[in-house]
Amino acid sequence: MTAETLVYNASLPRPSEEMSVRRNGLETVRPAAPHIATAAIEKSYRKGQHKIPVLRGVNIGVEKGEFLSIIGQSGSGKSTLLHLLGLLDVPDVGEVLLDGQRLDDLPGRTRDQLRNRVFGFIFQFYHLMPELSLLENVLTPLMIRYSAWEFWKRRRELRERAREIIGMVGLEHRLKHKPSEMSGGEMQRAAIARALVGRPEILLADEPTGNLDARTGQEITELLARLNQREQLTILMVTHDDSIARQAHRIVRLVEGQIEAVAAAA
Repeated sequence: MTAETLVYNASLPRPSEEMSVRRNGLETVRPAAPHIATAAIEKSYRKGQHKIPVLRGVNIGVEKGEFLSIIGQSGSGKSTLLHLLGLLDVPDVGEVLLDGQRLDDLPGRTRDQLRNRVFGFIFQFYHLMPELSLLENVLTPLMIRYSAWEFWKRRRELRERAREIIGMVGLEHRLKHKPSEMSGGEMQRAAIARALVGRPEILLADEPTGNLDARTGQEITELLARLNQREQLTILMVTHDDSIARQAHRIVRLVEGQIEAVAAAA
């Protein structure tokens, strides 16, 4: 199975739809699978001779267009869970599922393609290339997606797409600026634009406000909420800040690698 067939096969049921199933001559309707989900995943890391369990049988499902916050203390497994969902790592036990189809056991090349096409990533430390301009940084996922020849042929279209996304996050006046010439809030907006330029289905945000002051952090969270509402973008956000988490539709709390509580955001 390739990334293309997995992502763009029109016959795959969407989480917002229902599946019609015929059994014994009767047609019944069952709910579709969540957009992204885990099934009893476990993950441990080794430190010297010691095995450190991080996640302990986590089950979670997120619907298409949902904005979910994952909260918990440092070391609770929040970032590890996000990395497993985004195929940056693989679980020791359990499964990661997209629209009901397992992802974590796919070949490495297919998982690479899925990361580039299905997921957008926002990190606490921005990870912008210091030698590139804002526009060039935003274009990097598309440079990876396409061959050099195809990118060159489509360069006008792709640059226009990047400019449109940059305008959406309010940085059209910074196109030629390098990261060292931007504030922390502007760099995080640039990272959001980079995550969106590939038109992902799912946005994974790991402490996106962690390095920002309270006011700028609130602006970034409100931007994510608008993107979720306007684009129906599925968003999973890790945060340790309860006030930031409440911007989401639903909150999941991790304690020592297990889900302790699930609640609607206030």
